Amino acid sequence: MIPLRNSTLSIFLLIVLFLGGCETTTSVSTNESVEVGFKRLLDAVVRIDVREVTFRGGSKQNISGVGSGVIISEEGHILTNAHVVTTFAEEIRITLSNLERVGAELVGWDHWTDLALLKLDLEDLNSRGLAFTHAEFGDSDEVYPGLIVLAVGTPNGLTRTVSRGIISNTNRFFEGEDGVRGYETGYFNTWLQTDAAINPGNSGGPLVNEAGKIIGINTRAYLGSNNLAFAVPGNTAQFVLAGLLESEEIVRSYTGIVLGPMQDLENFYNIQANRGVLVESVDPGSPAATQSIQPGDILISLDGHPLDGRFPEQLPPIQNTIANYSVGSEIFFEISRQDQSISKTVTTERLESRVGEEWAFDKWGLSVREVSRAFARENKLESDDGMFVLGAKTAFPSDRAGIRAGDIITKINREPVGTIDDLRAMHAAFNEDSEPLFVEVARNYRTSLFILKP
Repeated sequence: MIPLRNSTLSIFLLIVLFLGGCETTTSVSTNESVEVGFKRLLDAVVRIDVREVTFRGGSKQNISGVGSGVIISEEGHILTNAHVVTTFAEEIRITLSNLERVGAELVGWDHWTDLALLKLDLEDLNSRGLAFTHAEFGDSDEVYPGLIVLAVGTPNGLTRTVSRGIISNTNRFFEGEDGVRGYETGYFNTWLQTDAAINPGNSGGPLVNEAGKIIGINTRAYLGSNNLAFAVPGNTAQFVLAGLLESEEIVRSYTGIVLGPMQDLENFYNIQANRGVLVESVDPGSPAATQSIQPGDILISLDGHPLDGRFPEQLPPIQNTIANYSVGSEIFFEISRQDQSISKTVTTERLESRVGEEWAFDKWGLSVREVSRAFARENKLESDDGMFVLGAKTAFPSDRAGIRAGDIITKINREPVGTIDDLRAMHAAFNEDSEPLFVEVARNYRTSLFILKP
């Protein structure tokens, strides 16, 4: 998504077109079929303008941006990136291929794969007599390095731009990382790499074959590096799409095991090559930790199925297999530990993001985010009660009290702060005649005390 004011987003997209003519009757017919397929795809690509809120700096602020998407159903569903349209979106406007603009709503969001599902305002469309076409998926498992691909989107706000390239790699691995607003992404899939041109604003547009079939959703690129762009594979997108059509989010299982590749470690662990996957770390307090699974353990099998995690590229499919278990499932692991074979059964929990709900309290000049269970584990906090401070506005009560971004508010007037609703009630009663509030804050693993005065 390309920011249109103060927004700075770092993940983007690509685009290009080539239709070659040939000489024989069969080739001409094939070329016409390709042209029809791509024209249909081109008509299904949309520009997405978004206005959303952010709670940085101690106040609620509006930001705007533009990205790309593709219509993928007769009902007007649009697939795009989760970083293009977030759950903080307040207004979504879609520019169709005929340049008409209509509204849309967010109906599903999955930051783990950086995908979001929108739906056109059909009442608005029908009242204005507007029509649209939708694109179709190809099989991303059938693509190969050197395959000609086309990418369509809105680079730098230039609607329906097309660029041409090839598939450079079909199985590019990136370690999971923090995306927009700190949401985790990239843990459960590898990426299609392409050399198609990429610029800010292309995010969410389709990567297609010459017949116009979607094989990927353009998502990220290395800015400043030529010809290095990446797309979520189309088959991954279809899996997520099916889930988002049923529910507004994808529910995944969590064990707390962080995997690592076995490459070059087989001799040290006395394990044959292509057997097992390394337990790199275990989240404190997680289901795996309660069953005494330890860093350095080697997972040999999962419910009787052998595991092979020799290379980094093999880790996302294993992580995805675990995630796809129903929450509360029991997973049986065969483990090698110091040349001994042991077994452990882990009951999964629901996978949660470290990013909790956010809000701003204008009378205090304070913006906060709920401390999630995942955030508490990651930061070795005693509990998930508390509010992570996103910002304190200069010269407002929070700033004057000495509260700073990065603090964790744990108690107010000696009462634990568990949810944003707890703060809303206190904030609603706060005025010029209010008694000062006694605020306890965790800072650098120590407790600090502050007085919040009107």
